[in-house]
Amino acid sequence: MNSLRRTLLATLLTAVAAVTLTAAVLVYDMARREVDELLDYHLRQVALSFREHVPGPGAMAGGTGEGLDVVIRIWDLEGARVYVSRPGAGLPETVQLGFATAQSRSGTWRIYTAEISGLVVQVAQPERVRREMAFAAVSRTLAPVLLILPLLALLVWRAVGRALAPLDRLARSVGARTPSTLEPIAEASAPEEALPLIRSLNDLLGRLGVALAAQRAFVADAAHELRTPLAALELQAQLVERAGDAGERARALADLRAGLARATRLVQQLLTLARAEPDAAPALAGDRVSLADLVGQAVADHALLAESGRVDLGATQASADAVAFGDAEALRTLLANLVDNAIRHTPEGGRVDLSAGVAGGRPWLEVVDSGPGIPEAERARVFDRFYRRGGGSRSGSGLGLAIVKAIADRHGASVSLGDAPGGGLSARVEFPALRVP
Repeated sequence: MNSLRRTLLATLLTAVAAVTLTAAVLVYDMARREVDELLDYHLRQVALSFREHVPGPGAMAGGTGEGLDVVIRIWDLEGARVYVSRPGAGLPETVQLGFATAQSRSGTWRIYTAEISGLVVQVAQPERVRREMAFAAVSRTLAPVLLILPLLALLVWRAVGRALAPLDRLARSVGARTPSTLEPIAEASAPEEALPLIRSLNDLLGRLGVALAAQRAFVADAAHELRTPLAALELQAQLVERAGDAGERARALADLRAGLARATRLVQQLLTLARAEPDAAPALAGDRVSLADLVGQAVADHALLAESGRVDLGATQASADAVAFGDAEALRTLLANLVDNAIRHTPEGGRVDLSAGVAGGRPWLEVVDSGPGIPEAERARVFDRFYRRGGGSRSGSGLGLAIVKAIADRHGASVSLGDAPGGGLSARVEFPALRVP
């Protein structure tokens, strides 16, 4: 598992180590250059000091030069060696006026050669001496930095901890939330970088609160609505047990089957409504759905129901360009509930007409019946769960139009109820303007 704290510590400490190492390399290079310039100057001054005093030939065998960090050799113009400060030092046998760097069996040497007072004077120094001097200078410079590195690491650790403390507080605040305590997280003491996360969490908590409240209301309403049909089923089962003859038992069994059918339909609609809630399903895939095909399918599916109620069911318009984006199965359920509701509230000899088309770039579905209609004052309430109009059909569950509204909301569509031209109710669903995804 990735840890932001470990990542920050590793990144910062690695950066500190890399910067320190880079600084050490740069300082060593600078120190080496300065030591080279200084010691080159020193070699030249040593060579020039022989203008006033040149050792005689007898000095060649006398000076051992132990303890000195330079070796001096002098030749006359004929090439005869006049003087050497350290015999056996292992200097390379090279003579080149000016500065030069040469290799020998004893290592690398920095050599300065000059012609002075008719003699060739050569002063040489081991490169090892220069490296040691440069390293000593760098060590003295970087020693304090290296000593405070542990302190710097501790300060980085403390700084990262303090910087991440608001996230720890935020985690504790979110962890303390329960379904009954979904108050927004305070933004006052939060760092600016955490504000987008806090606002998103507050938005999520708000939507979660609404969803939980709706769920509690749904469960309470469902339990209340299921109590009545279940009690009726229990009573009908008792009537079957108490039936005195075959005819009475047959009638009781018929009532029991009808009660079971009503209870089954209620449970199915409850499940459909739960699936149709906007927060109960992921975003729609956006399939192209032909509304004309939905109309034709709905007429075929409800033909027997309409025939049993002596209702004339048909399609008056089904434009081929009436296409919406959404979940085809959900839209089929939406239209089925509108048609079922219209047939059940239309008296014998009435009619129910379905149509689909496009107006102003927006596709629409419409179901028109010749039933009693709904007074304008009640049209907003009929979309509430389990609402039934007084004096209307009592066979319904009061969920049909609630399901229609929930599915329409998922598709960004609007549902409106109006008066049918010949009397009755007109239910119209308008979808967003057609867009190619």
